[in-house]
Amino acid sequence: MRSRSYGPDLTPPWKKPAPVPEVEAVRDLVVEEVETGFCGAVVRVEKTPEGFTVTLEDRHGAHRVFPMEPRGFMVDGVVVTLVRPVVSHTAPTRSARTASGSLAVPDARARVARAGRIYVEGRHDAELVERVWGDDLRIEGVVVECLEGVDHLPDVVREFRPGPGRRLGVLVDHLVPGSKENRIAAEVAGGPYGGDVLVTGHPFVDIWQAVKPSVLGIAAWPDVPRGVAWKDGVNAGLGRTTCTGETWRWILGHVASFRDLEPALLGRVEELIDFVTAPE
Repeated sequence: MRSRSYGPDLTPPWKKPAPVPEVEAVRDLVVEEVETGFCGAVVRVEKTPEGFTVTLEDRHGAHRVFPMEPRGFMVDGVVVTLVRPVVSHTAPTRSARTASGSLAVPDARARVARAGRIYVEGRHDAELVERVWGDDLRIEGVVVECLEGVDHLPDVVREFRPGPGRRLGVLVDHLVPGSKENRIAAEVAGGPYGGDVLVTGHPFVDIWQAVKPSVLGIAAWPDVPRGVAWKDGVNAGLGRTTCTGETWRWILGHVASFRDLEPALLGRVEELIDFVTAPE
Protein backbone atom coordinates (compact mmCIF):
# COMPACT_ATOMS: atom_id res chain seq x y z
CA MET A 1 0.00 0.00 0.00
CA ARG A 2 1.12 3.55 -0.71
CA SER A 3 1.20 6.14 1.98
CA ARG A 4 -0.86 9.28 1.54
CA SER A 5 0.69 11.65 -0.97
CA TYR A 6 1.53 15.18 0.12
CA GLY A 7 2.57 16.38 -3.33
CA PRO A 8 6.03 17.78 -4.07
CA ASP A 9 6.40 18.92 -0.45
CA LEU A 10 6.69 15.73 1.63
CA THR A 11 6.22 17.60 4.93
CA PRO A 12 2.95 16.49 6.59
CA PRO A 13 0.49 19.37 7.04
CA TRP A 14 0.56 19.04 10.82
CA LYS A 15 4.32 19.69 10.82
CA LYS A 16 4.10 22.84 8.73
CA PRO A 17 4.18 26.16 10.60
CA ALA A 18 0.86 27.92 10.88
CA PRO A 19 0.43 30.81 8.46
CA VAL A 20 1.17 34.23 9.93
CA PRO A 21 -1.28 37.04 9.22
CA GLU A 22 -0.05 40.09 7.35
CA VAL A 23 -0.91 43.46 8.88
CA GLU A 24 -0.51 46.83 7.18
CA ALA A 25 1.87 49.10 9.09
CA VAL A 26 -0.49 52.06 9.20
CA ARG A 27 0.40 55.12 11.28
CA ASP A 28 -0.42 54.83 15.03
CA LEU A 29 -0.74 51.03 14.92
CA VAL A 30 0.78 49.76 18.18
CA VAL A 31 3.11 46.77 17.74
CA GLU A 32 5.83 44.92 19.64
CA GLU A 33 9.10 43.89 18.01
CA VAL A 34 9.61 40.19 18.75
CA GLU A 35 13.36 40.06 19.40
CA THR A 36 13.82 43.20 21.52
CA GLY A 37 10.35 43.55 23.05
CA PHE A 38 10.30 47.23 22.04
CA CYS A 39 6.67 48.38 21.95
CA GLY A 40 5.52 51.47 20.14
CA ALA A 41 3.25 53.07 17.59
CA VAL A 42 4.07 53.11 13.90
CA VAL A 43 5.42 56.50 12.88
CA ARG A 44 6.57 55.82 9.33
CA VAL A 45 7.47 53.15 6.80
CA GLU A 46 10.46 53.74 4.54
CA LYS A 47 12.07 51.91 1.63
CA THR A 48 15.80 51.12 1.85
CA PRO A 49 18.15 49.21 -0.46
CA GLU A 50 17.74 46.18 1.81
CA GLY A 51 13.92 46.36 1.94
CA PHE A 52 11.34 48.20 4.01
CA THR A 53 11.82 49.50 7.55
CA VAL A 54 9.31 50.68 10.13
CA THR A 55 9.90 53.40 12.73
CA LEU A 56 8.19 52.90 16.11
CA GLU A 57 7.69 55.47 18.87
CA ASP A 58 7.23 54.32 22.46
CA ARG A 59 5.21 56.11 25.15
CA HIS A 60 8.27 58.12 26.20
CA GLY A 61 8.78 59.48 22.67
CA ALA A 62 11.81 57.30 21.86
CA HIS A 63 12.12 56.19 18.23
CA ARG A 64 13.51 52.83 16.99
CA VAL A 65 13.83 51.62 13.41
CA PHE A 66 13.31 47.93 12.58
CA PRO A 67 13.42 45.91 9.33
CA MET A 68 9.98 44.63 8.34
CA GLU A 69 10.92 40.96 8.43
CA PRO A 70 8.42 38.06 8.37
CA ARG A 71 7.14 37.09 11.83
CA GLY A 72 9.00 40.06 13.26
CA PHE A 73 6.25 41.75 15.26
CA MET A 74 3.29 41.13 17.54
CA VAL A 75 -0.09 42.86 17.49
CA ASP A 76 -2.35 42.21 20.49
CA GLY A 77 -0.17 39.23 21.40
CA VAL A 78 -0.33 37.62 17.96
CA VAL A 79 2.80 37.21 15.82
CA VAL A 80 2.34 38.98 12.49
CA THR A 81 4.25 40.08 9.43
CA LEU A 82 4.10 43.83 8.90
CA VAL A 83 3.66 44.98 5.32
CA ARG A 84 3.69 48.46 3.89
CA PRO A 85 0.27 50.15 3.76
CA VAL A 86 -1.64 49.89 0.52
CA VAL A 87 -2.04 53.30 -1.08
CA SER A 88 -5.59 53.66 -2.31
CA HIS A 89 -6.19 55.48 -5.57
CA THR A 90 -9.89 55.73 -4.87
CA ALA A 91 -11.65 57.67 -2.16
CA PRO A 92 -9.39 58.36 0.86
CA THR A 93 -10.22 56.54 4.08
CA ARG A 94 -10.65 58.41 7.31
CA SER A 95 -8.49 57.71 10.31
CA ALA A 96 -10.19 56.01 13.25
CA ARG A 97 -8.66 58.67 15.49
CA THR A 98 -8.24 62.41 15.37
CA ALA A 99 -4.84 64.11 15.45
CA SER A 100 -5.19 64.41 19.23
CA GLY A 101 -5.62 60.64 19.60
CA SER A 102 -9.36 60.79 20.32
CA LEU A 103 -11.77 58.41 18.61
CA ALA A 104 -12.98 60.05 15.42
CA VAL A 105 -16.70 60.63 14.95
CA PRO A 106 -17.42 60.23 11.22
CA ASP A 107 -19.60 62.93 9.66
CA ALA A 108 -20.04 64.67 13.02
CA ARG A 109 -21.36 68.20 12.75
CA ALA A 110 -19.68 71.04 14.58
CA ARG A 111 -21.52 71.89 17.77
CA VAL A 112 -22.91 75.39 18.29
CA ALA A 113 -20.21 77.37 20.06
CA ARG A 114 -20.29 77.24 23.85
CA ALA A 115 -20.23 80.36 25.97
CA GLY A 116 -16.96 79.10 27.44
CA ARG A 117 -13.69 79.89 25.68
CA ILE A 118 -10.04 78.91 25.59
CA TYR A 119 -7.53 81.73 25.20
CA VAL A 120 -3.94 81.26 24.05
CA GLU A 121 -1.17 83.82 23.91
CA GLY A 122 -0.76 84.28 20.17
CA ARG A 123 -1.48 83.16 16.63
CA HIS A 124 1.15 80.42 16.56
CA ASP A 125 -0.30 78.90 19.73
CA ALA A 126 -3.78 78.97 18.20
CA GLU A 127 -2.58 77.37 14.97
CA LEU A 128 -0.84 74.53 16.80
CA VAL A 129 -3.89 73.84 18.97
CA GLU A 130 -6.08 73.83 15.85
CA ARG A 131 -3.70 71.46 14.03
CA VAL A 132 -3.89 68.81 16.78
CA TRP A 133 -7.18 69.41 18.62
CA GLY A 134 -9.28 71.09 15.93
CA ASP A 135 -11.65 68.13 15.37
CA ASP A 136 -12.25 67.74 19.11
CA LEU A 137 -12.87 71.45 19.62
CA ARG A 138 -15.46 71.63 16.84
CA ILE A 139 -17.35 68.61 18.18
CA GLU A 140 -17.31 70.13 21.68
CA GLY A 141 -18.18 73.61 20.43
CA VAL A 142 -15.12 75.26 21.99
CA VAL A 143 -13.74 78.42 20.41
CA VAL A 144 -10.04 79.33 20.76
CA GLU A 145 -9.09 83.02 20.82
CA CYS A 146 -5.81 84.92 21.08
CA LEU A 147 -4.71 87.10 23.99
CA GLU A 148 -1.94 88.76 21.96
CA GLY A 149 0.20 88.67 25.08
CA VAL A 150 -0.35 87.53 28.67
CA ASP A 151 -0.18 91.14 29.96
CA HIS A 152 -3.77 91.58 28.75
CA LEU A 153 -5.09 88.60 30.70
CA PRO A 154 -6.58 90.42 33.75
CA ASP A 155 -8.48 92.81 31.47
CA VAL A 156 -9.72 89.93 29.29
CA VAL A 157 -11.04 88.08 32.36
CA ARG A 158 -12.86 91.15 33.70
CA GLU A 159 -14.45 91.77 30.29
CA PHE A 160 -15.37 88.12 29.77
CA ARG A 161 -16.98 87.78 33.25
CA PRO A 162 -16.67 83.99 33.64
CA GLY A 163 -19.33 82.06 35.53
CA PRO A 164 -21.14 78.70 35.63
CA GLY A 165 -21.65 77.53 32.05
CA ARG A 166 -19.31 80.28 30.89
CA ARG A 167 -15.89 79.06 31.92
CA LEU A 168 -12.62 80.50 30.69
CA GLY A 169 -9.47 78.43 30.11
CA VAL A 170 -6.13 80.08 29.41
CA LEU A 171 -2.92 78.54 28.03
CA VAL A 172 0.21 80.51 28.92
CA ASP A 173 3.78 80.22 27.64
CA HIS A 174 6.70 79.96 30.08
CA LEU A 175 4.55 79.35 33.17
CA VAL A 176 7.35 78.67 35.64
CA PRO A 177 7.93 79.84 39.25
CA GLY A 178 9.18 83.42 39.48
CA SER A 179 8.13 84.39 35.96
CA LYS A 180 5.91 87.31 34.99
CA GLU A 181 3.46 84.80 33.56
CA ASN A 182 3.25 82.97 36.88
CA ARG A 183 2.54 86.21 38.76
CA ILE A 184 -0.27 87.20 36.40
CA ALA A 185 -1.79 83.70 36.55
CA ALA A 186 -1.80 83.85 40.36
CA GLU A 187 -3.48 87.27 40.26
CA VAL A 188 -6.28 85.93 38.06
CA ALA A 189 -6.73 82.74 40.11
CA GLY A 190 -7.12 84.79 43.28
CA GLY A 191 -9.64 87.20 41.74
CA PRO A 192 -13.46 87.16 41.96
CA TYR A 193 -13.82 84.75 39.01
CA GLY A 194 -11.15 82.29 40.14
CA GLY A 195 -13.45 79.27 40.36
CA ASP A 196 -14.53 79.63 36.74
CA VAL A 197 -11.11 80.46 35.30
CA LEU A 198 -8.29 77.99 34.80
CA VAL A 199 -4.89 79.40 33.88
CA THR A 200 -2.35 76.74 33.04
CA GLY A 201 0.65 76.54 30.79
CA HIS A 202 3.83 74.90 29.66
CA PRO A 203 7.46 75.61 30.67
CA PHE A 204 8.72 76.49 27.19
CA VAL A 205 9.86 80.00 26.26
CA ASP A 206 7.63 79.83 23.18
CA ILE A 207 5.09 77.38 21.75
CA TRP A 208 7.64 76.44 19.07
CA GLN A 209 9.54 74.44 21.68
CA ALA A 210 6.48 72.26 22.31
CA VAL A 211 7.25 70.54 18.99
CA LYS A 212 9.68 67.68 19.53
CA PRO A 213 13.10 68.46 17.99
CA SER A 214 13.28 64.96 16.48
CA VAL A 215 10.21 65.76 14.38
CA LEU A 216 12.23 68.52 12.70
CA GLY A 217 15.33 66.37 12.29
CA ILE A 218 17.37 68.23 14.93
CA ALA A 219 18.89 67.00 18.20
CA ALA A 220 17.64 69.94 20.29
CA TRP A 221 16.32 73.46 20.03
CA PRO A 222 19.14 76.01 19.64
CA ASP A 223 20.35 77.94 22.69
CA VAL A 224 19.55 81.62 22.30
CA PRO A 225 21.89 84.18 23.96
CA ARG A 226 20.42 86.72 26.36
CA GLY A 227 19.42 89.94 24.68
CA VAL A 228 18.50 88.21 21.40
CA ALA A 229 14.83 87.85 20.45
CA TRP A 230 14.12 84.14 20.95
CA LYS A 231 12.59 83.41 17.56
CA ASP A 232 15.32 85.35 15.75
CA GLY A 233 17.91 83.39 17.70
CA VAL A 234 16.26 80.09 16.80
CA ASN A 235 16.15 81.10 13.16
CA ALA A 236 19.88 81.80 13.22
CA GLY A 237 20.63 78.61 15.17
CA LEU A 238 18.74 76.53 12.63
CA GLY A 239 20.62 78.20 9.78
CA ARG A 240 17.42 79.48 8.22
CA THR A 241 17.46 82.73 6.27
CA THR A 242 13.69 83.15 6.02
CA CYS A 243 11.55 85.28 8.32
CA THR A 244 10.21 83.79 11.55
CA GLY A 245 6.75 83.47 9.99
CA GLU A 246 8.14 81.21 7.26
CA THR A 247 10.06 79.21 9.85
CA TRP A 248 6.89 78.70 11.87
CA ARG A 249 5.05 77.42 8.80
CA TRP A 250 7.94 74.99 8.27
CA ILE A 251 7.69 73.82 11.88
CA LEU A 252 3.90 73.49 11.81
CA GLY A 253 4.10 71.55 8.56
CA HIS A 254 5.97 68.79 10.42
CA VAL A 255 3.22 68.33 13.02
CA ALA A 256 0.79 65.56 12.12
CA SER A 257 -0.58 64.46 15.49
CA PHE A 258 -0.18 64.65 19.27
CA ARG A 259 2.81 62.31 18.98
CA ASP A 260 4.83 65.18 17.52
CA LEU A 261 4.36 67.35 20.63
CA GLU A 262 5.95 67.36 24.08
CA PRO A 263 3.89 65.83 26.92
CA ALA A 264 4.22 69.08 28.88
CA LEU A 265 1.87 70.72 26.38
CA LEU A 266 -0.45 67.79 25.71
CA GLY A 267 -1.66 67.44 29.28
CA ARG A 268 -2.32 71.15 29.69
CA VAL A 269 -4.48 71.49 26.57
CA GLU A 270 -6.50 68.38 27.45
CA GLU A 271 -7.00 69.83 30.94
CA LEU A 272 -8.35 73.10 29.52
CA ILE A 273 -10.76 71.33 27.17
CA ASP A 274 -12.10 69.24 30.06
CA PHE A 275 -12.45 72.36 32.21
CA VAL A 276 -14.48 74.47 29.79
CA THR A 277 -16.70 71.52 28.72
CA ALA A 278 -17.50 70.27 32.24
CA PRO A 279 -21.26 69.98 32.97
CA GLU A 280 -22.74 72.98 34.73
